[in-house]
Amino acid sequence: MRKNIGLKLMLAVSSVTVATIAIFSYIIITSQHQALINQVEYNADRLSETIKGSTKYDMLLNQREGVHRIIDSIGEQKGIEKVRIFNKEGKIIYSSDKGEIGQLLDKEAESCYACHRADEVLEKLTITERTRVFEPSGNGSKSLGIINPIYNEAGCWQADCHAHAKDKKVLGVLDVTMSLAEVENQIAANEFKMVLLTISAIAATSLLIWWLVQSLVGKPVSQLVQGINMVAIGRLDYKIGKIKDGELAYLGDSFNKMTARLADAQRQLYHSEKLASLGRLAAGVAHEINNPLTGVLAYSSFLLKRLEGDGESKEDLEVIVRETKRCRDIVKGLLDFSRQAPQKKHNLQINEVILNTLAILQNQFAIKGIDVVKKLSPDLPAVYVDSGSMQQVFTNLLVNAIDAIGKTAGQIIIETKNEGGDGQPAVRISVSDTGSGIDKKHFDKIFDPFFSTKGQKGTGLGLAVVWGVIEEHGGKIDVKSEVGKGTNFLISLPVTAAAGNNSLSDLMKDERVGS
Repeated sequence: MRKNIGLKLMLAVSSVTVATIAIFSYIIITSQHQALINQVEYNADRLSETIKGSTKYDMLLNQREGVHRIIDSIGEQKGIEKVRIFNKEGKIIYSSDKGEIGQLLDKEAESCYACHRADEVLEKLTITERTRVFEPSGNGSKSLGIINPIYNEAGCWQADCHAHAKDKKVLGVLDVTMSLAEVENQIAANEFKMVLLTISAIAATSLLIWWLVQSLVGKPVSQLVQGINMVAIGRLDYKIGKIKDGELAYLGDSFNKMTARLADAQRQLYHSEKLASLGRLAAGVAHEINNPLTGVLAYSSFLLKRLEGDGESKEDLEVIVRETKRCRDIVKGLLDFSRQAPQKKHNLQINEVILNTLAILQNQFAIKGIDVVKKLSPDLPAVYVDSGSMQQVFTNLLVNAIDAIGKTAGQIIIETKNEGGDGQPAVRISVSDTGSGIDKKHFDKIFDPFFSTKGQKGTGLGLAVVWGVIEEHGGKIDVKSEVGKGTNFLISLPVTAAAGNNSLSDLMKDERVGS
């Protein structure tokens, strides 16, 4: 079974967390164990010093009964296993265990080796050197023993009762043995608590990590995977939901932008394929009917001249001539739409093409009372286009604007700009009018062949030709419109040839032509 990235990340982080908590728990337990042992060592040392101080007076007076009484009394306390005093030779002189008095200890034993190693009596020892931890035979718990040398003081070698030689440094050793049963119980309880705490911390941390991974990684990645699967089956309209801030949110937004662009590219490709198919069909139809249509027009025109006096026949022939010319215009539109003639592209100023088109349509502007505002940038770079095709584009757009304005006076604004920027340099042309506008429900169809909002007045090929020409020149066209307020067509043509700007210094941005 394939593991997802969230599970892998959770396992990795959980493993590191468990290892870290386990290491720290071991260090804490070990430190607590050593701290308890050190505390017992310190207490044992303080106890041995107390015993030495308590028995010092009785030893100076050689009052053995008093020494025994003190040792017995202390040896009966809880946690103290044995209290002994033995001389330099290892003979036990006093002990809480009466059966050991008078016995000789092996100097190699644990209680003797610290003072007698290297065959010399050591005078000063640290607490650690004087302490030993061992396990008595037959006893499940360990014991701690500490020895405390009894040094020869002035009171000892000057006393009348049992004076020792002045050159003796150590007279004997006090040995105290304490049980570590309570310490071991405390250590075991601490270990249990630490293990319980560790397990609880690991469980809580794992749950927290799982929740964070699922929230921050698991769910966003699942959304992205779902989106990719939807795109794979052709659902380019699928959108990834809102993801919280972070790289994955940026990735989700980028994915949505990518699918939107893919959908747009798919629509354009479909439109291009449809136009190409219709273009081939239109070219074939136009060529097939063009010759007989020309003959019909020629003969009907000839008959119209011959029947000048026949009013009824003349009216019929005028209808034939008029409708034949209309068919000829439709055929011409089909030929323009199919664009079978080879294009002759060269570097030119788009402003020149616009000015030529405006000059051709100037009479129509004047008749309709339309005010044309030119905002032509004088520093446009040259573009590599076919002048005839581009003039056809502007003619179709301006004629549509005239028809949209209708009989009421209106305004047409044509503007050009240089879109340099950081990307591909381009020339932008805007053609806007104050006409009737286009309903938004028609936006997806206005560039389709034979679709028209003019009824019988239009052929529905004008904007299709515009779209095809702009697409063939590597440009883009977009439309913005609002019913009752007007329409704005935006064209962007790439600057693909290094042809110099050839600015038109004689063009003024707010020059007006028309009525």
